[in-house]
Amino acid sequence: MSFIAIPQSMPFAEPLALQSGASIRDYALSYETYGALNAARSNAVLVCHALNASHHVAGVYEGQPGSEGWWDNMIGPGKPLDTDRFFVIGVNNLGSCFGSTGPMHTNPDTGEVYGADFPVVTVEDWVNAQARLLDALGITQLAAVMGGSLGGMQALSWTLQYPERVRHAVVIASAPNLTAENIAFNEVARRAIVTDPDFHGGHFYRHNVVPKRGLRIARMIGHITYLSDDVMNEKFGRELREAVVGSATGYRYSTQDVEFQIESYLRYQGDKFSEYFDANTYLLITRALDYFDPALAFNGNLSQALARATCKFLLVSFSTDWRFSPQRSREMVRALLDNQRNLSYAEIDAPHGHDAFLLDDARYMNVVRSYFEGIAKELA
Repeated sequence: MSFIAIPQSMPFAEPLALQSGASIRDYALSYETYGALNAARSNAVLVCHALNASHHVAGVYEGQPGSEGWWDNMIGPGKPLDTDRFFVIGVNNLGSCFGSTGPMHTNPDTGEVYGADFPVVTVEDWVNAQARLLDALGITQLAAVMGGSLGGMQALSWTLQYPERVRHAVVIASAPNLTAENIAFNEVARRAIVTDPDFHGGHFYRHNVVPKRGLRIARMIGHITYLSDDVMNEKFGRELREAVVGSATGYRYSTQDVEFQIESYLRYQGDKFSEYFDANTYLLITRALDYFDPALAFNGNLSQALARATCKFLLVSFSTDWRFSPQRSREMVRALLDNQRNLSYAEIDAPHGHDAFLLDDARYMNVVRSYFEGIAKELA
């Protein structure tokens, strides 16, 4: 049973210094909260979002059927992250296109839409902005910070940037940095966008156009990497979209028409994505993914990088996730064990690829439920 979610916005006038050396002022963060903050203000859980998500983590919007939050199966009354016990906060990151200040908003320094002039942001910048929001909400320490994929990177970064403010970190289907292959996928997607004639160097807003062709291709690339080969074959196989009657093969013998169901699916996902996602946001978020690498300052030594973390951890990975493979989670586990940190690790044998962290796998949900039940007992 879902509940009614109410989006909120918090303005910040003070400049936020960014990793790049730039800063941003007069910005706003969109967020939602679920459940009630207890008297000790000790039951807050921050949920960090991945690339194509927002502050709308759970619940539904009143009068909007089909508006469930992106992790509604995970968060809510009686769910693994139980809002009857915890005060859950979802934040839309700076540079996104779902309410927080981003490239489509006005630059206070110029009076013009930011467009390509929006400053490059990093995972560390997002965490600093989230910390400011928690300050404004009067929350000095989190019971837990939680995220999947890019959200898991933010959760990990919280434990390094603000170790004293986090008691538990739940890092799901994530990695301590991107592999060269992952950076390559991001670059191909970005090239698709910036070479679209409607991109106009990132200032397409001035021309009242959207680089939809590039966005479509970027999304199609992404979807291929989020699904496992087994799921693709099970869901689509070599099924034709519409076999030609009277043809022995069913083929149209066309290089332009959609022949296979998988082609139809990818085009549908690309079309849908291009209608709501911002092209500059896509560039910003994928670049933030590329840059995240806490071990960089320690000559690549992840154990030294994670020595700053003092909280307890739950890490979860999925067997068929080849984009953020179990091997990457095991790297984090080894580094944390090198520092004698308290952690739990679950490697779920699931066929769904990277998208598994968003789906209802009973074993996965039970692992998360059990972990948060343990946190609730600590609070009691």
